[in-house]
Amino acid sequence: QEPLVESGGGLVQPGGSLRLSCAASQFTLNYAAIGWFRQAPGKEREGVSCINSVDGSTYYANSVKGRFTISKDNAENTVYLQMTNLNPEDTAIYYCATDTPSWIATMCSAPDFGSWGQGTQVTVSS
Repeated sequence: QEPLVESGGGLVQPGGSLRLSCAASQFTLNYAAIGWFRQAPGKEREGVSCINSVDGSTYYANSVKGRFTISKDNAENTVYLQMTNLNPEDTAIYYCATDTPSWIATMCSAPDFGSWGQGTQVTVSS
């Protein structure tokens, strides 16, 4: 079983919303950094949003600020990414990832994260 399992991707029209989920089954996320990253065809993987489980601080890429919200449910050991006002530039495979120490969420840089999910496709198109 994958350490992290994403769900919630799909096809949505511009201006629409989706909520992605990232569930961990083999370890607790309570002391880690958890991040959402995305990769569009021909582009590098970029950090979208990260959360520090210890102090709750968050990071958002400028391109998603005000539209995306990251949150964590400790009881469910799951992290969510609520995405609103989606546009075609948000089309990508979205991955969640985790690692320690939790402060790596501040920079939300993909090379800092060692455990990854399989990804979920988000397509924004009319």
